[in-house]
Amino acid sequence: MADLFPILPLVDAALRSAVERGGASLACRPGCAQCCVGAFAITQFDAEVLRSGLAHAPSAMAERILHRARLSRERLRSTFPGDPNRGLLFTQPEHEQAFEEFANDEPCPLLDPATQTCDLYDARPIACRTFGPPVKDEDGHLTVCELCFVDAPAEEVARCEMDQGWRTQEDLLIAASEERSGLHGPTLVAFALISDTQDEVPARRKAR
Repeated sequence: MADLFPILPLVDAALRSAVERGGASLACRPGCAQCCVGAFAITQFDAEVLRSGLAHAPSAMAERILHRARLSRERLRSTFPGDPNRGLLFTQPEHEQAFEEFANDEPCPLLDPATQTCDLYDARPIACRTFGPPVKDEDGHLTVCELCFVDAPAEEVARCEMDQGWRTQEDLLIAASEERSGLHGPTLVAFALISDTQDEVPARRKAR
């Protein structure tokens, strides 16, 4: 993934730095999958990375992921807050509010139900790579996973803030991905992996 998408090592380096500073205050461990349950928006750049990760995954794993994605898409389609045919969220003003209560119990299709770990961890979305450590949101407020930094003083949380100096580069990559795909706006993992027009997004898999 790093060779194809050079921004990912930058994000991961920022994450490692925040994790080192956070130490025991971070609850994130393999098998802790609370953040993998509940629908979350991803960008078209994330979607492109996921499809590449799927294309390079072992065939049996890719089929399991696609099976879970198909089932998830079927469950979410009728109440999808956007255009379910194109998989685009927030196509009407009321959709953002509807998303607040949308699919909060829906597991991510990438989550292996047996191991409670991500099957496409190296290709996971930026939102997943930045969840856990303290991160400033679009309004400049410092946010953190509710399982992390429990009872920690505000100055300790601030000390462990994850650097997001790569965001400008991400914005450019999102715009480029939207231009290539013709899809403008966020989507969901299941809709990124399953296409309406062809049962699944084509995957060029390496021989295994």
